[in-house]
Amino acid sequence: MNNSVVNTARLLGAGLRALLVLTLVTGVIYPLVVTGIAQGLFPGKANGSEIRADGRVVGSSLIGQQGYSLDYFQPRPANGLGENSVNTQYKLILSGATNLSADSDKLVKSVEEAKAKVVEDTSTAGHEVRPSQVPADAVTSSGSGLDPDISPAYAYLQVRRVAERNGLTVAQVRKLVDDHTEGRTLGFIGEPRVNVLELNIALKDLMAKG
Repeated sequence: MNNSVVNTARLLGAGLRALLVLTLVTGVIYPLVVTGIAQGLFPGKANGSEIRADGRVVGSSLIGQQGYSLDYFQPRPANGLGENSVNTQYKLILSGATNLSADSDKLVKSVEEAKAKVVEDTSTAGHEVRPSQVPADAVTSSGSGLDPDISPAYAYLQVRRVAERNGLTVAQVRKLVDDHTEGRTLGFIGEPRVNVLELNIALKDLMAKG
């Protein structure tokens, strides 16, 4: 066997050993270490930020849901989501923004229609909501269409309707919003927000207590 063949065999052997070592380190050891650290330090986030109710997982705090009746707090619109027949409630398969410009006639029309619907749905017998009271997040979707939060302003706007439809006092429902309003992250990042799923779970619990 000449030297070139021997050298080639050695190079192939070294390459194979390197491949096996890298596969073991990056494909097995590293993922296990990272997973173990995540499960140990941040188990909730590592498992999808699950929200539980009635002893089962009902959603994630990171993903908005659609399809609530007017008895409950409504989320932001999801205009950027595509329709699918696999999961029509969560709509996790297709998501995205509308990609419409600020001066788009289609966008302006959709906002006007959404505002009129919010005014209609949110007004009660003793309290008529004015279009100027409707916040922007009530009539526009987020970049992903899956935003789980609404602004405190939109949550408070819905308090009277939710209270009336569920036989609760305005003070009871307003306190729910107060209790579920989160401030800016680290005190300066983002805006105050209310997680719709968590708020609606608390509302359901309050109704169950009678």
